[in-house]
Amino acid sequence: MKIAKNFIILIFLCIITSLVMNCASKKDASTDFIKIKDGKFIKNNVEYKYIGANFWYGAILASTGAGGNRDRLTKELDYMKSVGINNLRILVGSDGSCGIRSKVEPTLQIKPGVYNDTILDGLDYLLLEMGKRDMVAILYLNNSWEWSGGYSQYLEWSGFGEAPVPAEKGWDQFMNYVNKFQKSDKAKELFSNYVTDIITRENRYTNKKYTDDPTIMSWQIANEPRPFADENKESFEKWIADVAKQIKDLDKNHLVSTGSEGKHGCEGDIELYDRVHSDKNIDYLNIHIWPYNWGWANKESLYEDVEMAKNNALNYIEEHHNIAKRLQKPVVLEEFGYPRDEFKFCKTTSTTARDIFYGYIFDLITDETKFELFAGCNFWAWGGFADPRNEFWQKGDDYTGDPAQEEQGLNSVFSSDKTIDLIKNANSILCK
Repeated sequence: MKIAKNFIILIFLCIITSLVMNCASKKDASTDFIKIKDGKFIKNNVEYKYIGANFWYGAILASTGAGGNRDRLTKELDYMKSVGINNLRILVGSDGSCGIRSKVEPTLQIKPGVYNDTILDGLDYLLLEMGKRDMVAILYLNNSWEWSGGYSQYLEWSGFGEAPVPAEKGWDQFMNYVNKFQKSDKAKELFSNYVTDIITRENRYTNKKYTDDPTIMSWQIANEPRPFADENKESFEKWIADVAKQIKDLDKNHLVSTGSEGKHGCEGDIELYDRVHSDKNIDYLNIHIWPYNWGWANKESLYEDVEMAKNNALNYIEEHHNIAKRLQKPVVLEEFGYPRDEFKFCKTTSTTARDIFYGYIFDLITDETKFELFAGCNFWAWGGFADPRNEFWQKGDDYTGDPAQEEQGLNSVFSSDKTIDLIKNANSILCK
């Protein structure tokens, strides 16, 4: 009788111990995911700020199919890690047919719901390798621009006719086409299905569901989502809210962001930007800054215009930081770039003007007294060890930070650039 009683007690203790260990394990696992507290990112129970990079082609490079190069991938990741880069903003995949001028290829979503498995495999492998290096990813799911399909491809699939290529038909015709996305229930439904397919995926290398992988920092709705017309603002705001809710319903662990340029991506309407980012399912704010594209710097006077670019950037950051403070959400500058000197593209061209602008942005992030909720940045974009062969990308060329519609080397940061020293120094300050 006494033996039986002791056995029951032993079994009871084992059950209690197992439950405690299981709870502790879950608690420890939850700390792996980047969270937000008091308007700041928290990673491993401490504040997380970063100088990261855009690495849009990461999943392609990590694949075993066309465009894949895993030796280069590991070399790039190791080098980025060595200069303190641990945050990468990455395109999940492009949409539609290959062979279209200015579109990134190979594409991931060939037809609605039909996927190129080599790119999915590449995304799995990329997350595996990033996880080994304690790096995190912001994964964007859509694009308002033509270079990865996005809005225009979903519209084409929804019966709106062939999507115009801006380089061939002009920007006006492209804008008039893509502004139909916000009002097309069919196009938005196709995208919604894609969101579900990606977020519910399980990584074949780690056997982790994407929803359980702390290597992912944030799901991002789109690269530079825009309403593209004043009459679309209400539909645009509702669409962002709907997708954010869908993601949160599917994934309770990860942050959700919009990918917005800021006021510039809201038809100049700062109140629309405010409303969009006030949504409870949007965890933090994004902005982009493009001095050359926005007319703050001219190709003939890039060096002379740096001061104007800096002043305009400061005002733009401050305007959006004021909203971040009111909402108590971090704000991240997820895209910014500045052309190489003399508007030349060769990787041996100096980057004097760019480095002045980059250094200014990095100082704003590392100076904790200036903008307390300015939490990080991802410069555009990582070119690393690429060796461009043509002014515009052609099949078989190395991927650089510049997508196919842009001159190769225009905004790329190569491993040989002096810009690397600025990045390394800024990250060393953040790590102190």
